[in-house]
Amino acid sequence: MSKYDYLIVGSGLFGATFAYFARKAGKKCLVIDKRHHLGGNVYCESCEGINVHKYGAHIFHTNNKKVWNLVNSIVEFNRYTNSPVAIYGDKLYNLPFNMNTFYQMWNVKTPNEAKVKIDEQRAEAISKMEGCDPRNLEEQALMLVGKDIYEMLIKGYTEKQWGRKCVDLPAFIIKRLPIRMTFDNNYFNDRYQGIPVGGYNVLINGLLEGVETNVNTDFFQNRSYFESLADMIVYTGQLDEFFDYKYGHLEFRSVTFKTEILDTPNYQANAVVNYTDRDIPYTRVIEHKHFEMFGDEVYKCPKTIISREYSAEWKPGMEAYYPINDACNNDLADKYRSLSSQHSNVIFGGRLAEYKYYDMAPIIEKVMSFVF
Repeated sequence: MSKYDYLIVGSGLFGATFAYFARKAGKKCLVIDKRHHLGGNVYCESCEGINVHKYGAHIFHTNNKKVWNLVNSIVEFNRYTNSPVAIYGDKLYNLPFNMNTFYQMWNVKTPNEAKVKIDEQRAEAISKMEGCDPRNLEEQALMLVGKDIYEMLIKGYTEKQWGRKCVDLPAFIIKRLPIRMTFDNNYFNDRYQGIPVGGYNVLINGLLEGVETNVNTDFFQNRSYFESLADMIVYTGQLDEFFDYKYGHLEFRSVTFKTEILDTPNYQANAVVNYTDRDIPYTRVIEHKHFEMFGDEVYKCPKTIISREYSAEWKPGMEAYYPINDACNNDLADKYRSLSSQHSNVIFGGRLAEYKYYDMAPIIEKVMSFVF
């Protein structure tokens, strides 16, 4: 007889949430993770009294009240509102694209003035298309927002993020671009938004309370043993790795971080600053204290910590972050999915195992849909 009802491979948000609901249903779980810590990419490290988002900024946002109530039943969330700014050349622009952005770019002060400017630039791009559908990301973006916004705030950032020219990226990546004719810098439209008080580790530890966990434990180092431990396996690692790369490697983008402790209480006055100029090698700078410290509270901590983010092509041994969902990779992923359907005792869940980009709330929402 198996020792556990579920072996959960990976302690990120999918694995931890699954373990939470399984335990509540009276199931016995073992969660293993090859990293030295629990929490996957939402893991935080405490340094200088600041919770550092070790694998990049994570901002929780949702319209689903059940999801919001669940996470707040485990840990209180703060009032953080994501309002990033972008630097291009020597100028700052508010994001997402809103009346503040349009004023900074064109000195327009009313929605009508901004609409005239955008429509004028869109019309120019649409005319050049001569009735054809956009063939790539550049043409799609120009048709949506015009030349100025595209060249200053989209092109360089996107090419750094994906490691490819915009004319070589598929149009669907940027099918919609939010344009707000209000002075509203809140990046998300969701009703609920915030960061766990004390960092994401508190959330993960709460989800995994009462669940047996092992870190520094690689499923593939002793696969047959681990598979023998449970009736069901919940797998959250890379889809292609589960099948020993039978059809080849799926492609991902990765991210590397250069993190510094600075002898100043306030470096950039915002949690997230994007650098959209192609000549600047990093995509953005995160100042971690602004996720949890507000107003004068920032100055009570004499130091600050920043992370510069560098996008990179994924190679074996690197952390895989973003699936490259172009036609070639999606076809390859479908071949692996056809194999996964043959494993009735394995649940493939999350960004890596499904080869699909997820925000945090939809991950929890998906797990909540399972019947335990």
